[in-house]
Amino acid sequence: MGCAMQSRNKIVDDLSQLMTNAMGVAQGARDEAETAMKGMIDRWLADRDFVTREEFDAVRSMAQKAREENDALKARLDALEAASK
Repeated sequence: MGCAMQSRNKIVDDLSQLMTNAMGVAQGARDEAETAMKGMIDRWLADRDFVTREEFDAVRSMAQKAREENDALKARLDALEAASK
């Protein structure tokens, strides 16, 4: 009787070890796939001459500044028009 219980525990231990190993392999494969995908995306973007993050931020900052200056000029113009009426 004790022998059957011991072999069942051995099977459970073996299955548990198999699952642990499979999960490790799956995690490794997922990490590898993510790394490969990032590399492919980086190469694809580089081939298309997309702007860098720094360039994008610089242009966005310039556009924001121009918009603010435009709003300020519009406000001054509105004030001048209101004063001349």
